[in-house]
Amino acid sequence: MDEAGNNRPKAATRARSRARTWPLGEAARATGLAPFGLGVWQSVVERLRAWAHAEAGAGRLLPWVPVAFGAGIALYFSAEHEPIAWVAALAACGFSVAAIALRRQRVFALAVLIAALIAGFATAALKASRVAHTVLTRPMHSIGLQGFVETHEERDKTDRFVLRVTQIDVSRDPIKLERVRLSVKKGTAPQVGSFVELKARLTPPLSPLRPGAYDFGRDLYFQGIAATGFVMGAIKPRPPPGEPGFALRYAATMQGLRDAIDARIRLTLSGDDRAIATALLTGRRDAITPPVNDAMFVSGLGHVLSISGYHMAVVAGVVFFTVRALLALIPALTVTFPIKKCAAAAALAAALFYLVLSGAEVATQRSFLMTAVVLIAVMVDRQAITFRTLAVAAMIVLTLAPEALVHPSFQMSFAATLGLVALVQIGMPKLFASPDNSATARAALWGAREIMVLGLASLVAGLATTPYAAFHFHRVTPYGVLANLLAMPVVSVLVMPAGLLGLAAMPFGFDGVFWRLMELGIEWMIVVAQGVAALPGAVGRVAAFGTGPLLASTLGIILLGLLRTPLRFGGAAVLGLAISWALLTPQPDILVSGDGRHVAVRGADGRLRVMQDGKDAFLLKEWLAADADGRAVSDASLAEGVSCDAAGCVVPLGDGGLVALARRPEAVAEDCGRVRLIVTLRQKPADCAALVIDQDSLRRQGAQILRQTDGSVVTQAIRPRGVDRPWSPAVPEDRNTVEGSGGVASGAAAGRANGQAAAPLDATPPESERSDED
Repeated sequence: MDEAGNNRPKAATRARSRARTWPLGEAARATGLAPFGLGVWQSVVERLRAWAHAEAGAGRLLPWVPVAFGAGIALYFSAEHEPIAWVAALAACGFSVAAIALRRQRVFALAVLIAALIAGFATAALKASRVAHTVLTRPMHSIGLQGFVETHEERDKTDRFVLRVTQIDVSRDPIKLERVRLSVKKGTAPQVGSFVELKARLTPPLSPLRPGAYDFGRDLYFQGIAATGFVMGAIKPRPPPGEPGFALRYAATMQGLRDAIDARIRLTLSGDDRAIATALLTGRRDAITPPVNDAMFVSGLGHVLSISGYHMAVVAGVVFFTVRALLALIPALTVTFPIKKCAAAAALAAALFYLVLSGAEVATQRSFLMTAVVLIAVMVDRQAITFRTLAVAAMIVLTLAPEALVHPSFQMSFAATLGLVALVQIGMPKLFASPDNSATARAALWGAREIMVLGLASLVAGLATTPYAAFHFHRVTPYGVLANLLAMPVVSVLVMPAGLLGLAAMPFGFDGVFWRLMELGIEWMIVVAQGVAALPGAVGRVAAFGTGPLLASTLGIILLGLLRTPLRFGGAAVLGLAISWALLTPQPDILVSGDGRHVAVRGADGRLRVMQDGKDAFLLKEWLAADADGRAVSDASLAEGVSCDAAGCVVPLGDGGLVALARRPEAVAEDCGRVRLIVTLRQKPADCAALVIDQDSLRRQGAQILRQTDGSVVTQAIRPRGVDRPWSPAVPEDRNTVEGSGGVASGAAAGRANGQAAAPLDATPPESERSDED
């Protein structure tokens, strides 16, 4: 019975096996096709599905929320017209409520990301609505201004300050300007908090110098600055009409503290050593000379000059370990007192003071938030360096200042931090997974691990910021890792600690020795920067490319940083696509400045030739950099082939066609029949056969670039038709030039004179220093 019983299940099993694989011929054919057909694809799909499920696991959603939030902000800045803020806010609330209602559904993650995107859009719209103010659109000459001085900067050749205007004297077309930024002769800028009267020449905020270039006017708009310009004549102190307010008193106090620190450093150091020491401690880096500043950025050490995560980490780290070591000297405290948490609290206070002292720029805010989250995590016994920490810091910064998203400081800062956090969480544990290994232990004793960590950190941060440096500054740093390996240990161990000790010793009068220690490290850093910048190929020039490759690069970096499964290598493929896209970007054949006085034309050798009616070194420098052209603005080859007379200039294109810059009406009429393009500040003739960019076109559309494609000319302008944003308003038909009357402003100023004994100094900057770069 047992044998029979045992045989029956075996027979049934064999029968089931035969039925499952029958017919044999079809089974054989299926097996033969599987490696090349359905079987392989099913396996790939299953593997991808498994990876996707792993990426959507618990705790993986939070880092993607600021990504979606930032995408919404980017969408706001790409709009052609200003959105209605309250409508965007209602939409954000609606989508947020919907996401909460779907929290138990499978689409919850998608709903959260969509809600974050709409919230980012609404946040940017609300911020623009909150700071809305008038923007100057035409130059104003000899305008009388009164107001409070809010900020003041020392620069290499001129100084400048921001004036909060309380009264403006114009003879016609009254206009309200809240703030203006003015350049003055070196050493004549008024003190922060003072109330002054002056005359100035005002110009609209600087527009992009070519389509796709950085929009300085947008930055100034969100700072509340309506115009820039320079002072004409003396700056006269006046009694204030009322109390300046808490914000201005706070700004004056902090400016006084920065000035006091700079003055104490100035007693010991001079030149670039003093300027860099001041920059590291107070954030004021405008006094660094151009040669040293350029060497720092070419070598890859430019990040040292901008207070960011590195500086904040050093300050917090020095205070943390110092306080902890001092408390550990008291045995009773080590047992009963949480000295680690107290040290973290002291480090947080020091980081906050450093933030306030340095002016709280975007990079510094981000760095402080990251440092604060890390220190708070230490105080509550949680893991500190995580993607969640970075996500929380990004959300806070973007919520408070959504305009920071389009600033290179934010982009490079967060890209570098994302790379470093990914290195810590993904790469570092694997790199040092076996510390008991004898070879690893011996190498660590000699500092090899620290050197390797520094090298990897420099490499990862440098690679992460490369797309943004190439897009905004048109250059990369091939030797950045070498420069950082040589300079950063000295900065970390000597320069920054000496600076902190100098600040602590200032009240007691013993700070001089610490400034001299800082000088030793700073001089070494300058030597490294200049040496690396002088190496062959140190200047990695990159021609300008559009926002498409930049967005693709950003997506690739995010995928590489945030994903944990092999799906992350899709980010490398996206980066490769972005690089190819950037390198294949066609360069313009003709560039026209916004004032119509400068025209660059690509010749037969592929290099630019420039016709100009005036001088603008800043503009030419930007054009050459965007063309990956290493020539100086004074290079004689820029004028090769350019023929000029009193009526205008003519230069040939690469195919022999002519481009003219016409100054006189008769020159426009003459050129209409013989050139391909005319740029003029005169009106376009009705019967002109050539393409004409005239005064009206320049006034409406600003700077333009032109490309020749298949016999036609494609034009791209910084203000395409139909685009109207608050920082770049469209120009209506009947807009007239607004000019102030020097006589009226002068009379008003004379009527307000109060008979001060000391004659005010003339603050008008030299004509050679009045540049759009200000």
